[in-house]
Amino acid sequence: MKDGLLLVDKHDGCTSHDIVASARRILRQKKIGHCGTLDPAATGLLLLTVGRATRLTRFLIRAPKVYEGSIRFGITTDTYDTTGETTASGDTAELTTDAIKAGMERFLGVYQQSPPPYCAKKVGGVKYYELARRGEQVPDTKKEVTIFELSMIGDWQPGEDLRFRLGSSSGTYARSVAHELGEHLGCGAALSSLRRTAIGTFQLADAITLEDLRQWRDGHDEALKSDPEADPPLPAAWIPFDRIPLPFDEVVADPQQERRIQHGQSILIREVACSEGDWIKVLNQRQKFIAVGSVVERIGTGDVGVVQPKVVFQ
Repeated sequence: MKDGLLLVDKHDGCTSHDIVASARRILRQKKIGHCGTLDPAATGLLLLTVGRATRLTRFLIRAPKVYEGSIRFGITTDTYDTTGETTASGDTAELTTDAIKAGMERFLGVYQQSPPPYCAKKVGGVKYYELARRGEQVPDTKKEVTIFELSMIGDWQPGEDLRFRLGSSSGTYARSVAHELGEHLGCGAALSSLRRTAIGTFQLADAITLEDLRQWRDGHDEALKSDPEADPPLPAAWIPFDRIPLPFDEVVADPQQERRIQHGQSILIREVACSEGDWIKVLNQRQKFIAVGSVVERIGTGDVGVVQPKVVFQ
């Protein structure tokens, strides 16, 4: 498990960096990163990049995310979730299921979202939550995000937390969605739970907990002690480097193209629908992942393009 992706089911009460630090100790691997932060109170899918795969983080972190969670109506907090201090209370006596559904529909599509005051976003090198903790004004710098889905899960009864599903572009704050929904409904709202269930094509159902990862590591070590030539099976949550799926097309380079890529030289690709600026995953004829390139030029009217390698792994 030196190079690849590890799908981890994050538990609550820890930061995403805590998970990375634990994975480094368990796998005895220093070079590990993650693709998309989860708040300490949130749980669910955290995608770890290991070894050479850390160079793919920028391509994976932009993947859309899917969450399931709950919203509590009638309160507003300084963190936009129920871990924070209550700043206001609202009347929910007139709140109805139809009103909630109509309010959710307003978020579908592209909109300008304000980040929560307590978040890791930075301004001038200082994180928002550091400013908020010092009592300083946090800038309201809106960001364009896209909501693909915002819907209720099951039935809702007055006085209960609302169960919801959220599908959104990368960088969307579920806490802000809950807060702004409460503002629209006029009663206030705060996120009471959140669990990430998908990142792009990666699913929570395939993830492993840290405890199970530790048990696998211990079993792996014991197997090698008894038989140094043994090849214990890897966890299903592990995706080897050559099999990492990326959100763009892939091509197979012939030996001559492979040599050009090794020297940072461009290659011609054919029979791939692409536009200038598109990314391309490049494999060699042995199905080894050798580079990520960018289409720098289209030639003629056919599916022919010039690809310049940007990240080379050989």
